Amino acid sequence: MQAYTIAEISSSNIRLTITKFVAFTFLGYFTIGLSLAVLPVFIHHQLGYSPMIAGIVISLQYVTTFLFRGYAGNIVDKKGPKPAVLIGMGGFALSGILLFVAYHLQNIPALSLGVLVLTRFMTGFGEGLIGASPVNWAIIAVGDQHTGKAISFNGIASYGALAVGAPLGVILHNAYGIGSIGLLIIVVGVTGFFYARSQKALKGNNKEPRKPFLQVLKTVSPYGICLALGGLGFGTISTFITLYYSSLNWTGAVLCLSVFSVLFIVGRLIFGRSIETYGGMKTAIACLAMESTGLLILSLATNPHVALIGAGIAGLGFSLIFPALGVEAVKRVPASNQGAALGGYGLFIDLSLGLTGPLVGGVASHFGMLYIFPFSMAVVFTGFILAVLIQYKRG
Repeated sequence: MQAYTIAEISSSNIRLTITKFVAFTFLGYFTIGLSLAVLPVFIHHQLGYSPMIAGIVISLQYVTTFLFRGYAGNIVDKKGPKPAVLIGMGGFALSGILLFVAYHLQNIPALSLGVLVLTRFMTGFGEGLIGASPVNWAIIAVGDQHTGKAISFNGIASYGALAVGAPLGVILHNAYGIGSIGLLIIVVGVTGFFYARSQKALKGNNKEPRKPFLQVLKTVSPYGICLALGGLGFGTISTFITLYYSSLNWTGAVLCLSVFSVLFIVGRLIFGRSIETYGGMKTAIACLAMESTGLLILSLATNPHVALIGAGIAGLGFSLIFPALGVEAVKRVPASNQGAALGGYGLFIDLSLGLTGPLVGGVASHFGMLYIFPFSMAVVFTGFILAVLIQYKRG
């Protein structure tokens, strides 16, 4: 396994090279997006379980992702990203098979829910292996100087996939049932597997001694905690927006998620250079403030049109939080630990999304659906305060 030569890099378009690898991220998150908007409704309405149970089942994916991020980072640092991507795509394909089975067991709610739990575990496994692997593949190919751009493009791929996958999943669910989503996930997972097999295997050639993963995790944790707090806003919208709209008798919940994702992509495309210009921490502080503002508008919205505005502002704010804090985190570890650093840093968004289900579901069950966005806004604003403190401490 070897990296591209300098001549190969200079003769190719950097953006196209990065895109070729983060396409795996798109495929992975497309499969996640397909079931994102319909699973809470399926669990709550078809199977008859509470919003809190629905939130917990959805969040199991992120718990599993959390557990496998470090494992994936070690594979990337020792063997290169290709093996991790191959395993991850296999995981997604298997999750599609399980989802298909769960659909056909819906007349036995307890058994169907049990298979859905396995489905979420397998989806989380796939996401854990895919999470930081394609972006590391891209960084090895184009060089460390393009780390920020690679992270940014990777985020565009993930949230762009969610923006496309979520409404398509609703269309398929309404027309053919959730089993059709399982079949499409199988096709995407298998396609991604064979696409990965066709790509050149690359591996970083840094000879610096590698630090233990827990030491790397400790180094990146201040930035990861900010990310986790900021991620709860996205987690609330992605997991509970359909139930929130339903509680208010509004229509167009999927459009709200899509607006969030589209504005997220627009933010990365238009303001991506802000990280290089103003620095990661200043960019993150501004974005956390904007995301808090969007969630405030969403929480005060009296009609779905105002809610769309709030979701769009929240998406624009969330757009650069991951790459801005990620660039700062990766700077603080040796190049030989780059895969582990990105994997460890990514753990915090998994932790955030994993806690979103039970936390926000608990708020909804005990206080009502109207309280979920004020709660998430308070959490994101706490992330803003922490980011300001980190910047102040660094001088």
